[in-house]
Amino acid sequence: MSEVDELVSKILSQLNNGDSSQSTGTTTASSVTPTSSPANSGKTFDKGDYPLFRKHPDDVKTPTGKAVSDITLDNVVSGKVDSKDLRITANTLRRQGEIAASAGRPAIQRNFQRAAELTKIPDDKVLSFYNALRPFRSSKQDLLDIAKQLRDTYHAPVCANWFEEAAGNYEISKKLKGDN
Repeated sequence: MSEVDELVSKILSQLNNGDSSQSTGTTTASSVTPTSSPANSGKTFDKGDYPLFRKHPDDVKTPTGKAVSDITLDNVVSGKVDSKDLRITANTLRRQGEIAASAGRPAIQRNFQRAAELTKIPDDKVLSFYNALRPFRSSKQDLLDIAKQLRDTYHAPVCANWFEEAAGNYEISKKLKGDN
């Protein structure tokens, strides 16, 4: 148990010391507009809000509504915190995306948007969708069907667009099922 304690202590120390490595990008923030989500009542977040956990600790919650500060080794051992509490929420991911966009990082914002959409999809489905993206695993129609399911069933338009784009790219690069 001492190794776990040391690891937790090291992580907490890094969080408390504000250790983070930020790279500077050349993209301008003017090309991306931060968006607000219903959960943050119209408030937008920008690069001044980074790191979110440190600047807005009351806004970062677990999927069960616990504060991140409630996630301690003692609470895990006592059963007050379980695996559902160790997942990130869609709201936190969207907020991180807003911060990325304001820092001129639109690709990272899109990644956070996709990740936020994926939080509402069962894990086994996410894994099957990603397996479908492996080269030579799916036909173009398979990928388009997944895109439709993402859009219609899970209301995940960013992920759906990604699968539609993959279908076209795989067709061009001959990475569809039967192309090998």
